[in-house]
Amino acid sequence: MEDRGMHTMTAPTAADPAHSRSRDVQGDFLLQPPIPAERLPCRIDPVDLRRLDLLALLTAAGIAPSAGDRAAIEQLSELPGSVHTALHRWLEQAYGFCR
Repeated sequence: MEDRGMHTMTAPTAADPAHSRSRDVQGDFLLQPPIPAERLPCRIDPVDLRRLDLLALLTAAGIAPSAGDRAAIEQLSELPGSVHTALHRWLEQAYGFCR
Protein backbone atom coordinates (compact mmCIF):
# COMPACT_ATOMS: atom_id res chain seq x y z
CA MET A 1 0.00 0.00 0.00
CA GLU A 2 1.39 3.40 -0.96
CA ASP A 3 1.76 6.12 1.69
CA ARG A 4 -0.53 9.04 0.79
CA GLY A 5 0.17 11.16 3.87
CA MET A 6 0.40 14.94 3.81
CA HIS A 7 3.55 16.37 2.25
CA THR A 8 5.09 19.63 3.36
CA MET A 9 6.38 21.98 0.68
CA THR A 10 8.54 25.03 1.22
CA ALA A 11 9.59 27.84 -1.05
CA PRO A 12 13.23 27.88 -2.16
CA THR A 13 15.56 30.07 -0.15
CA ALA A 14 18.78 31.87 -0.87
CA ALA A 15 20.50 29.43 1.50
CA ASP A 16 19.77 26.59 -0.93
CA PRO A 17 20.62 27.83 -4.45
CA ALA A 18 20.61 24.29 -5.84
CA HIS A 19 16.83 24.28 -5.49
CA SER A 20 15.96 27.54 -7.24
CA ARG A 21 12.70 25.94 -8.42
CA SER A 22 10.86 23.86 -5.87
CA ARG A 23 9.19 20.60 -6.90
CA ASP A 24 6.40 18.74 -5.18
CA VAL A 25 6.25 14.95 -4.94
CA GLN A 26 4.64 14.50 -8.38
CA GLY A 27 7.31 16.59 -10.15
CA ASP A 28 5.18 19.67 -10.81
CA PHE A 29 6.88 23.05 -10.48
CA LEU A 30 5.49 25.27 -7.74
CA LEU A 31 4.82 28.93 -8.43
CA GLN A 32 6.97 31.51 -6.71
CA PRO A 33 5.17 33.99 -4.45
CA PRO A 34 4.18 37.22 -6.20
CA ILE A 35 6.41 40.28 -5.89
CA PRO A 36 4.24 43.07 -4.42
CA ALA A 37 5.98 45.80 -6.44
CA GLU A 38 5.01 44.01 -9.68
CA ARG A 39 1.30 43.70 -8.89
CA LEU A 40 -1.14 45.64 -11.01
CA PRO A 41 -3.11 48.30 -9.20
CA CYS A 42 -6.73 47.28 -8.82
CA ARG A 43 -9.59 49.27 -7.44
CA ILE A 44 -12.73 47.43 -6.39
CA ASP A 45 -16.01 49.29 -6.35
CA PRO A 46 -17.25 49.91 -2.76
CA VAL A 47 -20.62 48.35 -3.66
CA ASP A 48 -18.85 45.13 -4.65
CA LEU A 49 -16.82 45.18 -1.43
CA ARG A 50 -19.97 45.66 0.67
CA ARG A 51 -21.70 42.82 -1.21
CA LEU A 52 -18.79 40.44 -0.64
CA ASP A 53 -18.47 41.53 2.97
CA LEU A 54 -22.20 40.97 3.57
CA LEU A 55 -22.04 37.50 2.01
CA ALA A 56 -19.03 36.65 4.21
CA LEU A 57 -20.83 37.91 7.32
CA LEU A 58 -23.96 35.90 6.54
CA THR A 59 -21.85 32.80 5.94
CA ALA A 60 -19.98 33.29 9.23
CA ALA A 61 -23.32 33.64 11.01
CA GLY A 62 -24.48 30.35 9.49
CA ILE A 63 -27.09 32.03 7.29
CA ALA A 64 -27.07 30.62 3.78
CA PRO A 65 -28.70 33.10 1.42
CA SER A 66 -31.30 31.45 -0.78
CA ALA A 67 -31.48 31.98 -4.54
CA GLY A 68 -34.15 34.67 -4.14
CA ASP A 69 -32.00 36.69 -1.71
CA ARG A 70 -29.57 37.88 -4.37
CA ALA A 71 -31.63 40.94 -5.28
CA ALA A 72 -31.98 41.94 -1.62
CA ILE A 73 -28.22 41.54 -1.05
CA GLU A 74 -27.51 43.65 -4.14
CA GLN A 75 -29.82 46.43 -2.92
CA LEU A 76 -28.40 46.32 0.62
CA SER A 77 -24.90 46.62 -0.85
CA GLU A 78 -25.88 49.82 -2.67
CA LEU A 79 -26.87 51.55 0.58
CA PRO A 80 -24.36 53.95 2.18
CA GLY A 81 -21.46 52.57 4.22
CA SER A 82 -23.04 53.76 7.50
CA VAL A 83 -26.11 51.56 6.88
CA HIS A 84 -23.83 48.65 6.04
CA THR A 85 -21.84 49.19 9.27
CA ALA A 86 -25.05 49.16 11.33
CA LEU A 87 -26.25 45.99 9.59
CA HIS A 88 -22.94 44.29 10.41
CA ARG A 89 -23.13 45.41 14.04
CA TRP A 90 -26.66 44.05 14.38
CA LEU A 91 -25.77 40.68 12.87
CA GLU A 92 -22.61 40.39 14.96
CA GLN A 93 -24.53 41.16 18.16
CA ALA A 94 -27.38 38.79 17.26
CA TYR A 95 -25.07 35.90 16.44
CA GLY A 96 -22.38 36.58 19.06
CA PHE A 97 -19.22 36.64 16.97
CA CYS A 98 -16.61 39.23 16.11
CA ARG A 99 -15.19 40.14 12.74
